[in-house]
Amino acid sequence: MEVHDIVQEAVIKTIPKEPTWAALLGSLEVHSCSHCLRSMRKMLAAVSRVLSGVAQKPASRVLVASRNFANDATFEIKKCDLHRREEGPPVTTVLTREDGLKYYRMMQTVRRMELKADQLYKQKIIRGFCHLCDGQEACCVGLEAGINPTDHLITAYRAHGFTFTRGLSVREILAELTGPRGGCAKGKGGSMHMYAKNFYGGNGIVGAQVPLGAGIALACKYNGKDKVCLTLYGDGAANQGQIFEAYNMAALWKLPCIFICENNRYGMGTSVERAAASTDYYKRGDFIPGLRVDGMDILCVREATKFAAAYCRSGKGPILMELKTYRYHGHSMSDPGVSYRTREEIQEVRSKSDPIILLKDRMVNSNLASVEELKEIDVEVRKEIEDAAQFAPAYPEPPLEELGYHIYCNDPPFEVRGANQWIKFKSIS
Repeated sequence: MEVHDIVQEAVIKTIPKEPTWAALLGSLEVHSCSHCLRSMRKMLAAVSRVLSGVAQKPASRVLVASRNFANDATFEIKKCDLHRREEGPPVTTVLTREDGLKYYRMMQTVRRMELKADQLYKQKIIRGFCHLCDGQEACCVGLEAGINPTDHLITAYRAHGFTFTRGLSVREILAELTGPRGGCAKGKGGSMHMYAKNFYGGNGIVGAQVPLGAGIALACKYNGKDKVCLTLYGDGAANQGQIFEAYNMAALWKLPCIFICENNRYGMGTSVERAAASTDYYKRGDFIPGLRVDGMDILCVREATKFAAAYCRSGKGPILMELKTYRYHGHSMSDPGVSYRTREEIQEVRSKSDPIILLKDRMVNSNLASVEELKEIDVEVRKEIEDAAQFAPAYPEPPLEELGYHIYCNDPPFEVRGANQWIKFKSIS
């Protein structure tokens, strides 16, 4: 038997049985001269380094690295209901492996962040108002996937997911929820008032952000930057008169505004059927074209948003989207969410329409990713959330003298009267 044959056979035998290299060398000495033995020792040392490097990697990573995934896949998506439009978004779309993994990670991050916020609230680390959006991840991630970072977005108080997709970190969001000055609004905004570049909150007055969104769209048109503004509100706010005033002005001036109703079926504890004579919210614009979109499918949301954004950028004026979605938590943390709906209803939505599971199944069944790879992402996301939750409350509270800061932007300091007439604060931008 030749020397290299002996080495090859010995190496193959060592992989399942894992004997020591000393034993392997001992078995080879009887077949080799001293010169050949030195050559074999060098060869075995090299093989040892290779095998030890492989052994240090988790088995799942080795499996994922060696598997050939598809670069993209084509999926059929649900057709949108249309109002004042002959044609709507496409009914098929292409998802790349890269985008799929990105969307999955983002939705899992929003889901885990909201569940961590629930835990921190129950531990009384988060206080005050706290409105969670778990179940609605396809809305915030899908909308962001359909626009440009330079576009604008304003929403209501269920805003944590949008704050993340607009570019803020989990640490900044949880720090804002827990109150310290390390938060995105320096601890002064809380759950409902978070801001980022081209993101205008988080607004607590029901429906009041809609005229503001029309104003942002007016600025987009005035400045001629080919940008659009996504203006979001819930089904509970959809009956507000100021929303219809905003519709009217946006249509008259042909503003690049996408009005978006997140219909999660309950405004506080009231079902849409009890609150509205017509639940076709996508038709509420009357003279404004509308789309009704499956808000639990991120690909439906993405394609509808791309369609709506292209419509607005073409100079045709506003368009209205209704996202049919669902929240798993109650209206806020003070609402258990099961007095006006059953646990069975919530569980049915979770089992049949969960946006994360829907994307996961599509990717696995189309060979865009493996179950093991997605589980690794789950583990990484959980660690990120835990690290942020440990770090966020460690920031100090804002000092009292900062209460008047950031009232206006780029203005010289001025005195702000507090609740006590003898105490005054300075406003500093």
